[in-house]
Amino acid sequence: MIRRATAEDLAQLPEVEAAADQLFAPLGITDLPPPATAADRARSWRVLATGRPVVGFAVLEQLDGAVHLEQLSVHPAHGRRGLGGALVEAAVEEARAAGADRVTLCTYADVPWNGPFYARHGFVEDPDPPPALAALRAHEQQLGLDRHGRRAVLVRRLPG
Repeated sequence: MIRRATAEDLAQLPEVEAAADQLFAPLGITDLPPPATAADRARSWRVLATGRPVVGFAVLEQLDGAVHLEQLSVHPAHGRRGLGGALVEAAVEEARAAGADRVTLCTYADVPWNGPFYARHGFVEDPDPPPALAALRAHEQQLGLDRHGRRAVLVRRLPG
């Protein structure tokens, strides 16, 4: 069951994110930014969680009139069970409820559990992102995330 995260849930997110980030190690990606704190996540527009204790979560922001999927993490011990897809669909429902016409995200385009995963969930590359999303991508470049592979802005348009 997907739910809006509670304060108790937020405290568990860094551990889930750190575990999920370990999936990148075999690809040579070992220096991702550290997991966000519970206080950081509490300032997010929405945080969705699944499991008790939390085994997966999605962090949502509002950006350029869209809902932006800022983070999606599932603990590897609970992976490949549909939790990531369920979190994506719950994010889409949050976007619809908020009146957004699309969901956006930035991700590694060629990592199988990133770009191809999101493509299976209706996302396509946005070659000309709106200003705030373009600024976010510029910030990612400044952080050095592009050194690990091609990053892409993806969008899933929501029918009106």
